[in-house]
Amino acid sequence: MFKINPRVEGSNHALRQLYQEIDTSVIGHFTDFGHVRNVHYMGNQTPRIVGNAITVRIPHCDGSILREALILSQPDDILVIDTSGDYQRACWGELRTLAAMIKNLAGVIIDGAVTDIDSIKTLGFPVFARTISPLTTRSLKLEGEINSVISVGGVCVQAGDLVIADSNGVFILEPTRANELAAIFIEKKERDRIRFNELLSKYQMMR
Repeated sequence: MFKINPRVEGSNHALRQLYQEIDTSVIGHFTDFGHVRNVHYMGNQTPRIVGNAITVRIPHCDGSILREALILSQPDDILVIDTSGDYQRACWGELRTLAAMIKNLAGVIIDGAVTDIDSIKTLGFPVFARTISPLTTRSLKLEGEINSVISVGGVCVQAGDLVIADSNGVFILEPTRANELAAIFIEKKERDRIRFNELLSKYQMMR
């Protein structure tokens, strides 16, 4: 049986735009909470995505709930998928990537495997996952959950949480906390920019 909860838009557009300028490496200077472990970008381009979390839990080999999640999602949402600890079966490939692109999603975060990796790289849609596998889930239509509380990479994720992902990794923050920390992150990024330019100038003068 599927359990489908309503979509939650936890963060507003202004907060998401603000985090478009914040690297995950900046966030990682101040907090460990929210860091999604062992999930990496699977493409060729340099990604930077920020969006509203649509959470999905699939029961090991049954990936059929993902169709419903794609239908429910809205532009700039990010699917966050809990595979119930099954890292052998890929729940995502080229067809679901194209479906997500048609829906204009910002990206997908999978605590599990993907397949069709060459097509995913060619399409350029931001896919973050744990690993790659030729073994896939099945469309059994037995069970699955959307917008319930899930766990990905050691992080408890709720529908509507703010997802920030780039080439360094993935953070998922509760919107209120993301709002509280934003000013600190922006200040850090500006300090680092100034210091980087100072050191670069010094290095160039030495050559």
